[in-house]
Amino acid sequence: MDEVKNLKLLCNRVRKDIISMIAGASSGHPGGSLSAVELMVGIYHVMRVDPKNPDDPMRDRFVLSKGHAAPCYYAILGEKGFFDVKEFGNFRQIHSMLQGHPDARKVPGVDASTGSLGQGISIAVGMALGAKKAGQDIQVYTVLGDGEIQEGLVWEACMAAAKYQLDNLTIVIDNNGLQIDGKNDEVMPLGDLHRKMESFGLNVIELPDGNDIEQVVGSLYLKTVTGKPKCIIAHTTKGKGVSFMENQVGWHGKAPNAEETRLALDELDKEAV
Repeated sequence: MDEVKNLKLLCNRVRKDIISMIAGASSGHPGGSLSAVELMVGIYHVMRVDPKNPDDPMRDRFVLSKGHAAPCYYAILGEKGFFDVKEFGNFRQIHSMLQGHPDARKVPGVDASTGSLGQGISIAVGMALGAKKAGQDIQVYTVLGDGEIQEGLVWEACMAAAKYQLDNLTIVIDNNGLQIDGKNDEVMPLGDLHRKMESFGLNVIELPDGNDIEQVVGSLYLKTVTGKPKCIIAHTTKGKGVSFMENQVGWHGKAPNAEETRLALDELDKEAV
């Protein structure tokens, strides 16, 4: 129970970091960063990585395919000790290492530069295939947005993952139902996502509540089906944790003003008690 409590407290700190970073920069993507918190905290709980040795060649790998959720990524890396949390104050500033999308050349712990939607999963497939070919015991994790999977190369990557039997790959879909222009069902319906992913040959696990850290960690620890990539479809809430941002498409890429920031942080402070 202490482990679950600590993970929940970490998720709360990450949410406060996200709000503070985006407010300080007056720019960023709060909605999809907040929805992905438990997914990414869970992944970094099970991954074999060492903040003191971020370039260990035998480390597990993580690719944030929905690169605009970088504030969540940075918050977790900072909280885990990959770099000083003081860097959060430089988010999206000129010459800062913490830009609007992750840059693997500048940020300790970032395995791939991402931002162009759909490319991250393709990179993750390449990493997993490379590890397989080299006989290395390396797990690769990637988080995608549900709007992102409207990109055609996502499906090509899934086909390749199944063809090469990449059971060292875990694909996590942040299924919050919203994208920049509105509801997914109105912009470009995804249909029966579970059956689609299964039809590609993936081992599909569906989470009713992807913002429940226990559900997330449990799904990540589930034994892999030999020869099949794992795909976790996590139903989440966009803007999770800040009531006035939840399920509001307008908070996809808008920074809170001073009063909204105060309200959001106050709400998160109360949640942490």
